[in-house]
Amino acid sequence: MNDHPYSFGRTGAVSTVETRNRVLRNTYWLLALSMIPTVLGAWVCLATGFWLFAATSPAMSMLAFFAIAFGFMFAIERTKNSSAGVFVLLGFTFFMGLMLSRILGFVLGFSNGPSLIMLAFGGTGVIFASMATIATVSKRDFSGLGKWLFMGVIVLLLASVANVFLHLPALMLTVSVMAIVIFSAYMLFDVQRVVNGGETNYITAALAIYLDLYNVFVNLLALLGIFGGNRN
Repeated sequence: MNDHPYSFGRTGAVSTVETRNRVLRNTYWLLALSMIPTVLGAWVCLATGFWLFAATSPAMSMLAFFAIAFGFMFAIERTKNSSAGVFVLLGFTFFMGLMLSRILGFVLGFSNGPSLIMLAFGGTGVIFASMATIATVSKRDFSGLGKWLFMGVIVLLLASVANVFLHLPALMLTVSVMAIVIFSAYMLFDVQRVVNGGETNYITAALAIYLDLYNVFVNLLALLGIFGGNRN
């Protein structure tokens, strides 16, 4: 069997053209819907000032993030074949919105913070549109990227954890640039899986692509804040 509860949206079997189109359409609708709880979560955390705690306790915040995030992703995989999976995914995106508050609070400290956020949002949209278009129209098979991208994510995780303690600006910049490249490629990989019938469940497909979008946005925003932020 190809399906596995720990694959987080990157397994499945080959399907018919009709099924592929339905899965792709439902995936895009669910992705659009997931933006609502993400924005709501970020607003709640900024409004309550919880992001200040996250900024002062990065190690604890990272541990809590991994524990809760992987718990949500496990639950999504367990419920992906029922309507409950949609609500679990939306709960996960609300949580991810809460986790956005730290970077948003940092960027909003700049006089041009709102414009940087919109620029990062627009840039993420352009990257996704480009990767999705290539994945849809290209005859090339990008499935071979999977193992290399997974290895890249492992390196990113290790570097991110190390920098929590090392606080090296150069390492942080390197991680952000690598993350944008890796998760942009993952957009290509994940969308083509749906287009080619490799993923037949729109909930797990939406989960995989949402994580790609989220990581590109966060790291693009971090770079814009570092290089383009204007202090009041």
